[in-house]
This record gives sequence, structure tokens and C-alpha cells, in this order.
Amino acid sequence: MGSSHQDAQESRPETPAETLAGRGRLAGLDGIRGVAALFVMLHHCWLMAFPGFPASAGPVWLGFLLYGHFAVVVFIVLSGFSLAVSPARSGWRLGSLRRFARRRAWRILPPYWAALVFSLVIAWTLAAQPGEGAPTAKSVLVYGLLLQDVFGAPSPNGAFWSIAVEAQLYLLFPVMLILLRRAGAVVMLAAVTAVVAVIGLLAPSVHVVSMLLRLTPQFAVLFAIGVVAAGVLAAGERVRRLPWQWLALAAALPVLAVILARGSVWTVGNFFWMDIALGPAVGLTLAAIATGRAKLLIRLLDLRPIRSLGSFSYTLYLIHAPIVVTVFLLVVAPNVPTGLPAFLVGTALVVPLSLVTAWLFAAVFELPFQRHRSWPALRTAMRARMSRTRAEVRPAP
Repeated sequence: MGSSHQDAQESRPETPAETLAGRGRLAGLDGIRGVAALFVMLHHCWLMAFPGFPASAGPVWLGFLLYGHFAVVVFIVLSGFSLAVSPARSGWRLGSLRRFARRRAWRILPPYWAALVFSLVIAWTLAAQPGEGAPTAKSVLVYGLLLQDVFGAPSPNGAFWSIAVEAQLYLLFPVMLILLRRAGAVVMLAAVTAVVAVIGLLAPSVHVVSMLLRLTPQFAVLFAIGVVAAGVLAAGERVRRLPWQWLALAAALPVLAVILARGSVWTVGNFFWMDIALGPAVGLTLAAIATGRAKLLIRLLDLRPIRSLGSFSYTLYLIHAPIVVTVFLLVVAPNVPTGLPAFLVGTALVVPLSLVTAWLFAAVFELPFQRHRSWPALRTAMRARMSRTRAEVRPAP
């Protein structure tokens, strides 16, 4: 969600996927972010139109939108992958911890805090998130400090829960790299998975352990899968030429079969284990994209509209929920019957409104912080832009 290609790129020979895209960029990753953010937004539209979640109350052909949670699974694996690209090429060394922490904060906090203000204003003036009530002073403190998965408070934005989880995974990232460097990828991934599995097994019977589920510990496994998958970029040609795309499909089919066989209520009730089961398929897909093995998928994800959507996907993820709730509660619900009519009308209103708002929002609160890595650089760029603007509007002599 908050990862950037800029964090993943160094000077080195291009991979096939990068050659396909040019300019040393890992083609397809922005597209994945864009599609995942759009899917989450459509999922929230589905929730507003078809009450009864986790039961599927909508038409069968829209049933896949019930599983917006799995888009967050994709985000987390992709986050671990993107952050690990550079360390993978340098012996799994991260470098300065202070620099890493500063760059992560610079990347995720400005748009997040701006989206928090945006969400609070909407919740206080137009519509609060369903089932939450108006945010309180505690909400401002808890969400401002990214502690919403630790302390309870009325939520101003239904999508914010995962941002806290990702920020906490950044704290584990250096530890994962140390373990990977000293013991290898298999040991690191096995160790993380074992700890998380113990939590999952003990949680139903041990109250203290069950409290850890608030932290969504299975995402640590997903993040570790992304880190390990990034190793393919530094692997030898024999490894890079493996049929990663078919391995990804083989890993995904059993998960899909279980979802279809057990249904939505069981699947949602077992997200802990289903997330872990889906993680390898996502990691293998990223390996296929990074090595250029999934050429058709790369071309589709790298189409200009999808790639452009990916460029502000983090902002779209951050601000869409208040827009969805406001449109459905104030515009759709009073005028359109619940169900498919509400979904179609609401989606037709929400999608363009959210995309335009997110694009404008990102232009102010996200993209400048991607392009300029410090306050001095950002101030210099702003002064230069203001000077150009004054020069353009100044009448000619």
C-alpha cells in the first residue's frame, strides 16, 4: 500500500520484465497496486449495497466482490517484495536503519495523515462509518499514531486498519533480513510461519494469545513471502527461468477450490488460515512478473490506464471509504432500492468521484513526497514551481 518502486530500484542490469517496461522499472507492479485498490473500493460498494456480510446476498456473478480482504493480502506480499528488492541485490543488507525508517515515514505518513483529516471531517459533518459512530478525541490520537489495531476507538475510515499493520511490519523487516542473511530464506520463512501458526492454533483456547489476533499476525507470513520472492531478482539464470507463472497458478487453484467448496461465511471466518494459504500464490506471481515469465499479464498490468491508476493507488485506498459511505447513505439509500440497483447506481457515482478526488489528493499529498525525498528538496521544488507560475502569469512588457 505504501511501497514505492523508487525504494526498490538501484543501478543494475535489467531483468526481462524491466526491459519490457524500460527505464529500469519493474513493469506490472504499479498495475497490481492499482487493480487491488480498485477491487477494495468495489468491495466496499458491494458491502453497502448487499447487507448480510459475510453471507453472500448479491447475485452470483458479483460474488467475487465479497472477498475484498484478499486484495489487502496482495498489498502486503507486494510491500514485502518491493522493500526487499534492493537488499536482495546487496546480500540482504538494508543499510542505515535510520535512513530506512525516515524514508518509510516520509512515504506513508503525509498522505495518511492528510487522509485522516479528510476522513474525520467527513465523519463529523456528513456520514460516519457504518457501525462506528462519530470519531472521538481518542480516535484522533489512536489513528494519528497508527495504533488502531492495538487500541479500540470509533473508526473514521474503514480502510485504515491495514495501514497500522503494515507500519508494524516495517519494524520486523530488518529482523527478517538478518535472519535471512544468516540462516537463509527457507529458515526465515519457516520461523515466521511457525510463530504465526502457533498463535493461530492457541488463539481459540488461550485468551491472552487470542488478543494477538488484533494485530493480524498472519500478515507477517505474507510480508515474509514477499521478501523471499524478491530474491528471484538476484538469483541465477537457472532459477529465473523456472515456470513461475504455472507454479503460481498451481498454488492458487487449491485456495480457490476451498473458497468455492466451503462458501463465504466459512472463508471469512477462517481468513487467518486462508490468507496464509493464498500468500504463496501471490509471491509466485510476483516472481513470474519480475522475471518476465508472465508476459501477457505484464502487458495487461502495464497498460497506461492501469499503470496510471497504480501511481496514486495508495491515496485511492486511503480516501475511498468515506466517499463510498457518504454516497451510499446520503444519495443512493434514500432514492434507490437496496441490492443490485443500489450497487449499480452507487458504483457509477463512487468510482469516478473517488478516482478524481484521489488523483487530486495524491497530486498534493502523495506524489510530491515520492519525487522529493526531504523537506529541503520539497521546499526547493515548491519555490521553483511558484516562480515559474509567477513568470507565466506576469504580463509581457
